[in-house]
Amino acid sequence: MYWGWGMKKIFRGVAAALLSGTPVYAADVYQPPVEAPFVEQPVEVVQSSGWYLRGDVGYAWNDLRGAHYFQGSNSNLVDFDRADVDDSYVLGGGVGYQINNYLRADLTLDYLGESDFNGSTTGGCGVAVNCVSNDVASMSAWSLLANAYVDIGTYGAFTPYVGAGIGGTRVKWGTLRNTSCDVTDPSNCDPTVEHKGESDWRFTYALMAGTAVDLTCNLKADVGYRFRHINGGDMFGYNLNSGPAYDKDIYVHEARAGLRYSFGNNCEAAYVPPAEPIVYK
Repeated sequence: MYWGWGMKKIFRGVAAALLSGTPVYAADVYQPPVEAPFVEQPVEVVQSSGWYLRGDVGYAWNDLRGAHYFQGSNSNLVDFDRADVDDSYVLGGGVGYQINNYLRADLTLDYLGESDFNGSTTGGCGVAVNCVSNDVASMSAWSLLANAYVDIGTYGAFTPYVGAGIGGTRVKWGTLRNTSCDVTDPSNCDPTVEHKGESDWRFTYALMAGTAVDLTCNLKADVGYRFRHINGGDMFGYNLNSGPAYDKDIYVHEARAGLRYSFGNNCEAAYVPPAEPIVYK
């Protein structure tokens, strides 16, 4: 009886020791990895601002809205039967400031290349009662405009925009040569008469639309359309009972391409947080 009771006591002690040691042993075999909490870093938002330079070239479709002149006396103002100006080219440059990601402004100076003028009138002349004239000259212009633009938004590398400008244009007319011939006999003509061309400044406004394309952090290509409305003004002076003359408004439609170089952009790439490590269990 004593031996049986003693053995039971020994077995109970061994079992208690084994049971109390099992969790400790299991913990020594597997330790789950401790993952550090992930803290998301703020993404840097790059704000575009600062000064920029621009240069542009373009093709100009010129639309002279008409012309009139004094015929015979200062009381008889008549229209040209035909008054056309050929297309030409545009060269321009300017300096601007990017106020924020959506608003910018610049000051531009543009040269409208010399284009030919062709016109005609009808009336009496020295060789006949019914004559038709052939009038030829040239025209060129400089425009100085203050412009403002709204950048609508950036979509990948593209930033579409709209804009408007206001300023002045100095239109320069070359010497006009007028030759009047008999309607019934085109070989019977008056001697060619020259009228001195005039130059003056006219009020001008412009409307623009286009898109900028990112080439580098600081360099953008700019492709767009511009419409200019140039007020009418002096065209040529008086000579031999004809003149002076005045052109009416000039519309200029331009397809333009250029480059803009910005000095204020932050070229550092925005911070991209690393991907979370893969934990194998």
